[in-house]
Amino acid sequence: MTTVLKLGGSVVTDKDEPETVDRAALTDAADAIAEANGDLVVVHGGGSFGHPSAAAHGVTDAAGTHDAAGIREIHDAMGELNAAVVGALQDRDVPALPVRPLSVAYRDDGGGTAFPSEPVATMLAERFVPVAHGDVVAQRGAGATILSGDEIVTLLAERLDADRVGVCSTVPGVLDGDGEVIDRIDDFEAVASALGESEATDVTGGMAAKIRALLELETPASVFGPAQLRTFLSGGRPGTLVARDSTP
Repeated sequence: MTTVLKLGGSVVTDKDEPETVDRAALTDAADAIAEANGDLVVVHGGGSFGHPSAAAHGVTDAAGTHDAAGIREIHDAMGELNAAVVGALQDRDVPALPVRPLSVAYRDDGGGTAFPSEPVATMLAERFVPVAHGDVVAQRGAGATILSGDEIVTLLAERLDADRVGVCSTVPGVLDGDGEVIDRIDDFEAVASALGESEATDVTGGMAAKIRALLELETPASVFGPAQLRTFLSGGRPGTLVARDSTP
């Protein structure tokens, strides 16, 4: 069984303090992952590392830059966070290895994304745990743009034919207007009004973008909080289930 797990940047970093890892939260997540069984791919967001750097250079998933120094700054920030995540996992004997999107992924001039899954599939076959992250990637005609962790989750889930997809955020699920967890989402427009902006700098669209992307998947996805990570990894469906109408 193959599981693709997204660790939100707001889960593993302090989004109010630039380039600050939330060590306690990362330790808890690494402990939970160390207890998991089956093939696992981890993707993490940018949090206080990638988003401020990208915002400073005016780079989003739609607006690019040809400033090589700025591109390197964003990539280096994400590399620092990725090293922290991989390190925390390896400290718990999880055979984690980094996957750096800038070197393998790109976008065409129409915005279509190419992210070869073969390296990740080979890592899984050799019993490694690939750890990818949101990053800046080259885009034809635009220099470089942001490839979000959420998009990477959907790309890898499709190409690896994942059995399960989980998105661990700072909230226990997708919340409605009254702050209650929505049990299931199968239509974006039905919940669009409840999906607000991220409180901290986020150049990739916040929760709304996550839900739009997850609804494109054939595989049902769960959106949940850190306290529910073990439940998800042990086979449960905590938080909000995001699935098309035809998915049980």
